Order: sequence, then C-alpha cells, then structure tokens
Amino acid sequence: MQTKIVGLTVLLIVIVIVLLASIFSYMQSIESKRQAEQLALQAAKSISFMPEVKEAFEKDNPSHYIQPLAEQVREQIGAATIIVENRQEIAYSHSNLKRIGEKNPSSANYRALMFGGYYTLEGMGSSGLVIMGKAPVIVDDGEYREVVGVVTVEFLKKDVNANLHKRIKQIIFCSLTVLLLGVLGGIFLAKSIKKDTLGLEPHEIASLYRERSAILHSIKEGIIAIDQKGHITMMNTSAKTMLGLEGDYLNHSIIEVFPYTNMMQVLEDGISQHDQEISFNDKTFILNLTPIVENSQIVGMVSSFRDKTELNNLINTISEVRKYSEDLRAQTHEFTNKLYVLSGLLQLGQYEEALEFIQKESNIHQTQSRILFDQILDAKVQAILLGKIGKASEKKVNFFIESGSMLKSLPEHIGISHLIIIIGNIIDNAFDAVSSQKDKLVTFFITDMGHDIIIEVTDNGKGINNQMIDQIFTKGFSTKGTNRGYGLANVKRMVDELQGSIEVHRQEQGGAIFSIYLPKNEGKVHKEGQTG
Repeated sequence: MQTKIVGLTVLLIVIVIVLLASIFSYMQSIESKRQAEQLALQAAKSISFMPEVKEAFEKDNPSHYIQPLAEQVREQIGAATIIVENRQEIAYSHSNLKRIGEKNPSSANYRALMFGGYYTLEGMGSSGLVIMGKAPVIVDDGEYREVVGVVTVEFLKKDVNANLHKRIKQIIFCSLTVLLLGVLGGIFLAKSIKKDTLGLEPHEIASLYRERSAILHSIKEGIIAIDQKGHITMMNTSAKTMLGLEGDYLNHSIIEVFPYTNMMQVLEDGISQHDQEISFNDKTFILNLTPIVENSQIVGMVSSFRDKTELNNLINTISEVRKYSEDLRAQTHEFTNKLYVLSGLLQLGQYEEALEFIQKESNIHQTQSRILFDQILDAKVQAILLGKIGKASEKKVNFFIESGSMLKSLPEHIGISHLIIIIGNIIDNAFDAVSSQKDKLVTFFITDMGHDIIIEVTDNGKGINNQMIDQIFTKGFSTKGTNRGYGLANVKRMVDELQGSIEVHRQEQGGAIFSIYLPKNEGKVHKEGQTG
C-alpha cells in the first residue's frame, strides 16, 4: 500500500507539473513575443514623434543628429537594431555604422511610407530573424502632413527565446522542488495511513469489511456504534428494524435516534453496562453498552440490544392459546358432567326426568347452535365461542349469543391470535364481572354489516367506575389484585394493530358494554374510537 500511495502521488504530481509547466511555457512564449512586439512598436513610435528626429530630416546631415538618439534608445530598451530611413529607404541610423547612408530597400516599409501605418511583424532583419516594430515619421507644418521616413526597431528572436528559456529553467527548478516535496508528502501520507489502518493492506481491510458486514447483518440483535462525540458510525439492519427507522442515520447524534439510553454516560466514565432495560416507541429493549478503548482513551462505544416486546408478545399469545385450550377443556368437562347426570337418571329409571333434561338442554343447544353455525360462518369465531359456552356453563354463567348476530368469513388480516386475545379477553372479563352476581348474565353480539366488524359484549355486573374507564386499558391496571391488568391492555394493543377502536359504556341498571370496531379493509379506519 505504501508503494502504491507514493507511486501514485509522484505520478500525479509529475503529470500535474508537466501539464502546468507546458501550459505556462506556452503562455510565457506568447507573452514574451507580445511584450517584444509592444516594446518594439512603442520605441519606434517614441523615436518617430521626437521633434529632433523630425527636424533632422530637413538638415544636410540627418544621421549626425539621429544616430546618437537612436543608439541611446537602443541601449536603454536592449534592442538589436534601430533603423531610421527616409522615403528613399536610405538609412540615417543603424547599429552597423557601415550601413548608414546606404539604401536598404524592404517591402516591409510599404505600409508605413504609403499609408502612415504603425505595425509589428516578424521576418528577416538586418541581423537575423527579428521581431520588429515600424512607425512612420510624419512632418506636419500646419498646411499638410507628409511621411518623410520610417523608424524600425528590431529585437532578435534568439534574445527573446533566451529570456524564455531562462524562465522555463526557473519553472523546471520550481517543479523539481514541488516534486521532491510531493514525494516526501506521499511517504509521510503512506506511513500515516498505514498507522491508521493498523498496518493492514487494502485487501485485508476489504476482507475484514466484508466479514464484518456479513456478521452484523446476520445477527438478530441490534448493533449501534458511536464515536467520541456521540455520532452514529455504524447501525445494522436489525437495529433499524427494531427502532422503526428508515434511511441512513450515519453521523446523526445518538440522542436524536435512540434517546433515554446511558450511551453518553458510558462515553464519559468508560464503565460497561449490561442488561439495561428501557422503553422506546411502545417497545421494551434490553441493552448492553461497551466502551471502545484505544491507547487508554475512550474513542467510542458499541451498544447491542434485543427487543423484549417480541418475547412478551409470544408469552401473551401462548397464554391466550392456553386459555383457549382450557375453555375447550371446560366445554368437554361440562358435557361429560351432563352425560353422567343423564346416565344416572336412566339407571334410576327416571325416564321422564331424563327426557325433560334432554329436551331442556336440546332447546338451549339448538338455539345457540343455530345462531352459532347458521349465522356466524367464520370457523375461528365459532371455535372460540364454543369454548366460552363451555366455560360459561362451568362457571354457572348464562352466556347468550344474540339472535341478531351475523358474520361471514373474516378478512385474512384478522388472524386467530387477534380473535383469541380480543374476543377471549373481553368475554372472560365479563365472566369475572358477573361472578359475584346472583343472576349471572353475559351476552355476545357480532356483525359485519357495513365497513366494520362490530363486536359487542354486555354483562350485568357492577359496572365500571367512570373515573376508571380511561385507565382500564392501561397495562398493569387492575382492581382484582397484583399481577393482573394485562388482558384488556392486550385487547387494546390488538385493536390498535388492526387500526380499530373500542368503546366502553356503563349501563344505568349496572353492568358494562364493550363495543369493538375492526375495519374490514386493512389500513382503512371507518370509525373513530372513543371511551365513555
């Protein structure tokens, strides 16, 4: 990894330096040429505008006056040659004294002599390849303007290129310095990364990451890791599911996502905590908190937790199924007792009493059976009610299914566990309510007319105190002693899960009416529940 980092760093720096140096050199060559052209043209203009030069053209020996001025300017600007010529292209000034007074015909002077133009060009000059600027010498006596000559300032291209090469050498020197610093920085970076990765190579890190991800997503416990500031650095799928989270919560504060825990306290004191029980979003979680220590410093914390609510739900479901089984056993026991009574009457020869007993039980059974099997067509509800009929008989409770009850098969989203908890607990609660009454009466009504399935259980017990109506569905609340108060709380939870509602009314003559509304269509609530 260290070799790769240093190599890639050097390669990247070299590429960047070469590109930048090439671009800068190209731009510098253009700029050097432009500066030479501007300086040549500006110098030519300055000489052409000098009064001494214009006056010299009217004297007998113009070169005597123009040559010293041209040489002075040439030395100041570093030009190769400054040539001043008249219209016949006879030189009045030249760096080569032998050329003064000679004719130097050149097509490059045409624009200046004929049109009075100022311009620059490249070409072969008197001393080689040059960049030259040309300016006409114009005499204006007030009546007319006349071009009497031309000034040419030449800069050798090799001198311009020499200056450019000097600057390129400076660029190369700076580039090598940057490259050296880059190599040193790459080595330092590689060592730092190597230290941060605990000396592991990239393929080893990738392998560990894949294994870590597979392990985290395979376990059912929720796992959350946070850094020193309390920001989430890792959260597995089970944690998101249990906490009901969607989206990515990395780098969010743990207090925003999972409050009411002791995670921040563990970060501060570094003391592990085990089997901490907290409630969050109507769920109960068991947490284990462990600090992450590196070089005797706390650098983060890992929390593993499991949902105790699921275990409680399983226990409650098993309890309700057991109660359902006990109701069926009670029914069997009751019918067995009646068979014993009938057998005894027949053995004693009490045939009329036996016949009367059979007719009485038959009438009751036929009435209940007709409603139960002809009007209530859902097998799950039939099975629950059969069990409750047997249990009512055993408890000497007059349990009646109202003749107006009508029910077709229930929707698929209402399962047997929902019915056992809702119907079973409401009827059992009614049985308990009438246990101290002389005439124990409980009635059951169910219908699926309309958008809701309506379940109603009425008893003639003592009723519910108005002050307690709002509390009876609270988990753990009961007037029957300790370790009670779970039945109605489970009913409320199941009704809420099915997006239904419950109403509780106190009857004037005593007793209570529990009305439950369950939407037929999952996700659609057609009636707002209330308690009163």
